[in-house]
Amino acid sequence: MAKHPHLTPNGSPPKTKNIWGTTKRIWLYLAEQKGLLTFILVLITVSVVLTLLGPYLIGVAVDDYIVDRNTDGLLWLLIFLAIIYVVNSLAIWLQNYLMIGIAQNTVYSMRRHLFRHLHCLPIRFFDRKQHGELMSRLTNDIENVSRTLNSSVIQIFSSVLTLFGTIAFMIYLSPILTFITLTVIPLLYLGMKWITTRTKKFFREQQRNLGDLNGYIEETISGQSVVKTFSQEEKVINQFKEKNERLKISGYWAQAYSGFIPKLMNVLNNLSFAIIALAGGILAVYDLVSIGVIVTFTQYSRQFTRPLNDLANQYNTLLSAVAGAERVFDVMDEEKEKEVENNIELPTVNGEVQFRNVSFSYDEEDGQTIFDVSFQSSAGETVALVGPTGAGKTTIINLLSRFYDPEQGVITIDGNDISRVTRESLRQHMGFVLQDPCLFQGTIRENIRYGKLDATGDEVIEAAKLANAHSFITKFPKGYDTVLTQDGGGISQGQKQLLSIARAILARPKILILDEATSSIDTVTEIKIQEALSRLMSGRTSFVIAHRLNTIQQADQIVVLNEGRVIEKGTHQSLLNEKGFYYQLYQGHLKNDVV
Repeated sequence: MAKHPHLTPNGSPPKTKNIWGTTKRIWLYLAEQKGLLTFILVLITVSVVLTLLGPYLIGVAVDDYIVDRNTDGLLWLLIFLAIIYVVNSLAIWLQNYLMIGIAQNTVYSMRRHLFRHLHCLPIRFFDRKQHGELMSRLTNDIENVSRTLNSSVIQIFSSVLTLFGTIAFMIYLSPILTFITLTVIPLLYLGMKWITTRTKKFFREQQRNLGDLNGYIEETISGQSVVKTFSQEEKVINQFKEKNERLKISGYWAQAYSGFIPKLMNVLNNLSFAIIALAGGILAVYDLVSIGVIVTFTQYSRQFTRPLNDLANQYNTLLSAVAGAERVFDVMDEEKEKEVENNIELPTVNGEVQFRNVSFSYDEEDGQTIFDVSFQSSAGETVALVGPTGAGKTTIINLLSRFYDPEQGVITIDGNDISRVTRESLRQHMGFVLQDPCLFQGTIRENIRYGKLDATGDEVIEAAKLANAHSFITKFPKGYDTVLTQDGGGISQGQKQLLSIARAILARPKILILDEATSSIDTVTEIKIQEALSRLMSGRTSFVIAHRLNTIQQADQIVVLNEGRVIEKGTHQSLLNEKGFYYQLYQGHLKNDVV
């Protein structure tokens, strides 16, 4: 596979250190289209030369034709000027047209790399990031870069060439007037330094506040049912108001300070014009310069300050884009999920799972989550994980599926240490039926087939029948081709769960994870789900997290956890006979859940 110039040898992007480091990384994406950029640079050079040639010819017209009343020569010169301006306009149009394509290809590449990198990051990263804030980086921040590339790259090249070309023409015509014109540069430098040191901070704050606001919007919209259930509309509106206010203030000051630049440039432009008019008039009186040179210089003085003005404006635009690009590169700089060197592909799985002295913590500051956990399940056995909230049940599942790796101890499948096995090959042997089933926008058929992308239509239907989902699917007018909205909107929670079971059946995993799969389900639907789960669990090693007694009492082994430790193990009846912690749970909670 070809290496990308913006990636380091180990496949990760270089770290962003500052504005120039970020700009360099953006340039490396642009450089993937060097040939087209070179052609655009040629077009920019042509248009700049033609732009500078216009005022010079106007000065020639004044001195050689207008003063001498040479109308024939003046007519031919005007025709030549018209041709110059037409060619210049065509060159400007073509370079802008080509640059739009380059900009879109560049942000397409950035967006593709960012999205691919997101799927290489560990679950830990997503647990500590707002989803809406990540969406903002994929959309708003990259679109900010796109807008800047469309407008700024050509403008920067053109302004730099125009600036040096103008100075060269001015020196050729009159070194004295050139020196006088350049006296405004120190004033420009001091003003620009004062402005840009302030705008940089506000543009970064603006992008940060925008990401925070987007994250909050995504969170509240997805949680609207909870907001309305607890009548917290006023609270979320007030919190939105606070975040929106912060964005407004940072955006106001970013734009306010950057708005000083055109005003400063207009003042310097008028000052430069006045200096040239005064100094040029004095020099003309003493025949040191001609009238045509003064006319040309007044044009060049505006062309001299215009590229400075453009560069100043583009600098602020560039700051805004860099602020967005830094947030994109921050995600790209996040470390990928690590795989141990020489990891093996997990071979055919029977399903024997063993935890040996496993300890783990999500965050060092919060302390250990599970301590010295040990248990073993035979192939095809059903293991129920039971315990109060926070006991460590979900953590065990996260470790078994390698969403996280243990800090101490070993987890094996059929004797294979899963830390020495590639995550992809491990998860290919696992199926998940979670409390909140995740469905994607698309047809019912596509959502079931997510468990096995190459499944035939008959295999999809067979899986749906085994999951007790076929009957309700066929009641829809379009059946399996019914389109679900995002997250399965339009169907009940129980129907979503049946579809997720069908998806797991189609995947034919050897190890099954059931995390509160029958919670918040009505009795009739639960019976259907239980029947489907029984078919799904048959012949598979299953790990069940549940609170309802009828879900766990048939388990081959019940592992009881409390405060991150395994305190009891056994069957339902043997644990009741011991009258320990499980017995207390049964008497106080589980027994009440008998259906």
